[in-house]
Amino acid sequence: MAAAGKNDYYKTLGVKRTASADEVRKAYRRLARKYHPDVNPGDKAAEDRFKDLQEAHDVLGDKQKREMYDQFGTASPGGFPGGGGRGGGRPNDFNFEGFDFGSAGAGAGQAGGGFNDLFSQFFRGGGGAGHGAQPQAQPKKGEDLEYTVDIDFWDAIRGTSLKINVNRYEQCSACKGLGQAGTGNTVCPECSGAGQVDQAVGAMRFNLTCPRCKGSGSLRNACLTCSGEGRLSRTDSVEVRIPPGAQSGSRLRVARKGNAGSMGAPAGDLYIITNVGEHPVFKRKGDDIRIKMPIRLDEAILGAKVEVPTIDGRTLLKVPPSTSSGKVFRLRERGVLNPRTKQKGDQFIEVQIVVPEIADENTKELMRDFANLNPDDPRKDLFESV
Repeated sequence: MAAAGKNDYYKTLGVKRTASADEVRKAYRRLARKYHPDVNPGDKAAEDRFKDLQEAHDVLGDKQKREMYDQFGTASPGGFPGGGGRGGGRPNDFNFEGFDFGSAGAGAGQAGGGFNDLFSQFFRGGGGAGHGAQPQAQPKKGEDLEYTVDIDFWDAIRGTSLKINVNRYEQCSACKGLGQAGTGNTVCPECSGAGQVDQAVGAMRFNLTCPRCKGSGSLRNACLTCSGEGRLSRTDSVEVRIPPGAQSGSRLRVARKGNAGSMGAPAGDLYIITNVGEHPVFKRKGDDIRIKMPIRLDEAILGAKVEVPTIDGRTLLKVPPSTSSGKVFRLRERGVLNPRTKQKGDQFIEVQIVVPEIADENTKELMRDFANLNPDDPRKDLFESV
């Protein structure tokens, strides 16, 4: 059943070839719930069926892939059917079977499309003049932007708001982002008047007819304010809310504050990366706070209650008698509030015994008496193991 499904995506989803995008989506969801591996643990047949459903929906749920599949019998950039496929059997069909375009297609995203886009242009007359209708320019969502901001320790702990100046493309107000708002002609911004664009796909490069001006090099009735681009470069002041608990490397999203899209398409997003400054006392590790706390010799020997600074104010720490230097104590939920879990980390306190400088003879005599009363050598285990 799975093998047969791979030959006909419509049959795999149980829909007609004339099914709407909504019908395709509903059919996929209904079958995916039925054959999902979590619902059928250990059922290999159900797992294979679920993979077939995903493959079918990936093609039929995408407008461009579906058009290519309906026309050529495949939506894979790895090969067009040659002789025996549903879209094959014609002398001029191309067969790319056996060629590995995976790595090339992966690098094509930033160039504006992969082999699917290129082959669609070639087979639909976009490869050059004299091949039928030229490809139409498509609206493109704006690019995402990323900015790094420096904030101090306390702003990261408590949260803050700040304004940053962002260099971004904004929608042209004269043409509402459509690129057309007049009767003048202007040089095509897509190809800079060349009529062709150079597109890289992996290690291969292609010269294609410019989809914006259809090879003419200029735009008619273009908006003279933005030269038909539909957007203009501006410096925008954006207010950013940093939530409590941010740390170095935190990534915050500000929706629709990236570059405006072309031809009225939605804007991208703005991502703020925080870089948090250091504090002279508090050392942060994730949601935990660590400090080094000096204590007197008598406090370490006899025990004491000492005041300890925390990010929420002062608190008391009970130091038990005979505490050694380097001993670490833990204060639960005295750390940083995690913005996702809403839980606080802990504070860890490492005590360090401070030995005073003794100048008077009375104190020295007391220390000699102390040594005589406590003659144990703390280094004996060290030498016994050598």
